[in-house]
Amino acid sequence: MTKELPLIADLILMRAKSRCQYADFRFEEIASERIATASQQVEPIEKSLSAGYAVRVLKDGAWGFAASCRFDLNEYERIVDTAINIAEASAHVSGMPVKLAPEAVYREKYQTSFQTDPFALSLKEKLDLLLYWEELIAKNQGITFSSTFLDFRKTTKFFRSTEGSEIEQLLMQTGAGINCGIAAGHRQRFERSFPSSSGQYVTGGYEVIPTFGIEDNIERIAAEAVALQSAKECPSAETTIILSPDMASLQIHESIGHPLELDRVFGAERNFSGASFATPDKLGKLKYGSDIIDVFADTSYPGGLATYGFDDEGVRAGRRPLIKEGVLVDYLSSRETAHRIGKPSTGAARADGWGNMPICRITNVLLEATGQRFKDMLAEVDDGIYLETIRSWSIDDNRENFQMGTEVGWEIKSGKLGEMIKAPAYSGNTVTFWNSCDSTGSRDEWVLWGTPNCGKGQPGQNARTAQGSAYLRFRNVKVGR
Repeated sequence: MTKELPLIADLILMRAKSRCQYADFRFEEIASERIATASQQVEPIEKSLSAGYAVRVLKDGAWGFAASCRFDLNEYERIVDTAINIAEASAHVSGMPVKLAPEAVYREKYQTSFQTDPFALSLKEKLDLLLYWEELIAKNQGITFSSTFLDFRKTTKFFRSTEGSEIEQLLMQTGAGINCGIAAGHRQRFERSFPSSSGQYVTGGYEVIPTFGIEDNIERIAAEAVALQSAKECPSAETTIILSPDMASLQIHESIGHPLELDRVFGAERNFSGASFATPDKLGKLKYGSDIIDVFADTSYPGGLATYGFDDEGVRAGRRPLIKEGVLVDYLSSRETAHRIGKPSTGAARADGWGNMPICRITNVLLEATGQRFKDMLAEVDDGIYLETIRSWSIDDNRENFQMGTEVGWEIKSGKLGEMIKAPAYSGNTVTFWNSCDSTGSRDEWVLWGTPNCGKGQPGQNARTAQGSAYLRFRNVKVGR
């Protein structure tokens, strides 16, 4: 099939080109595999292979889109005609005509760097690893439930546009994680997860799994799950908090990533998951955070779950500032939305597989670290709470006010960690919160965390994103109820 794609793209784009302003063809083949265990029992193995293509056209200032998994001449003609008919109908009801920010023409290939293809390994080898993790967890006899997983995805892409770009990509992604705890009664659970509550995901092959440090942390994680039974409740107070890098990742995702998706800013998500307070009139003016907050969208950063050569409309990957010295300077944008603010696209247009239209998505959103290690950050706190591992989150439709919960916390007393706290929570206003950040941690402790399940859109689409952070410290934050 791969060898035939240029011919198929030619047939489709030739039919579309004379009838519209712009058209592109995008093929994807997605192989996925998820292997999991629950309390030392193997769960049903999930494997899938999906292949198809999409045609997107721009006519009379409106988009048309159609997709199919049938590969024959009649179907190609039908898909083009359907996309054009949709564009023509949309033009009658759309408001502002769509225009695209300029982008260079590329004829390139890109591939994730990896050593071992997980799809080439035997199922037994992968299951043996998970059952070994289960054995290590079971050494703590206080644990009553446990789970482990491995998750792999390989995506082959081909893109061609009427502007002349032709791009081939192969993306490999690997994820893994564990969870364990105690069911202590009706609807009461004490649990700990590692590397985070959803594991860790990166681009790479099977060889990346040891870098997650799962085996080295199982004993500690199991002991903490048992200790949570007798941990103290979270106090209600206004205090200093320090977030672990994985918890900081969620905070970045929800209160920086989503508010800066430019289609959301323009109202495209208003009926579903909300809008954004970070409107274009605030660009270059809004003091989003303190002076030490520097945030970049970087789709070229090695290992990120949103690392690729080009987005789904052929924009080259790269590093673009979003917040500079605390000031909002750009958005996560597509060519369409970027044109509306007079800027180049930041390469954030992505679709969930071949059957969906690209929309603005969180990519690799990186919060720069400024040099202070966790122990030094801790030493400067007389009284506060350290919070670790995502448990729950909630944020309003305008992305202004939020509440976050973690699996575990510890008191900070006189610069040292004190007693354990069960199910701690904190809340705040996005801008006030980020302006209260007075330490963004050390580069030595900075981690790029993959998020495999970011939902958005109508119809709903899932995206894989990443957020990079070290430990973060915030002053005067409300904790507890």
